[in-house]
Amino acid sequence: MADTASRKAYAGFGVRPSGTRHPLVATAMVLPLAALLVVVFGGWDAVVTQASSVGVMLGR
Repeated sequence: MADTASRKAYAGFGVRPSGTRHPLVATAMVLPLAALLVVVFGGWDAVVTQASSVGVMLGR
């Protein structure tokens, strides 16, 4: 019953209840957070180091 009520509420705003969104919208939502995390956790050097370590572990 609650599920039906939430679907009606979302339908009034034109929101799709399935939870899917356009990939560009998802990208626009994620990029600011990704940029913040890069700044907070040491920048691109840390990202490259971690990616390299994972590549070595996977044998590439």
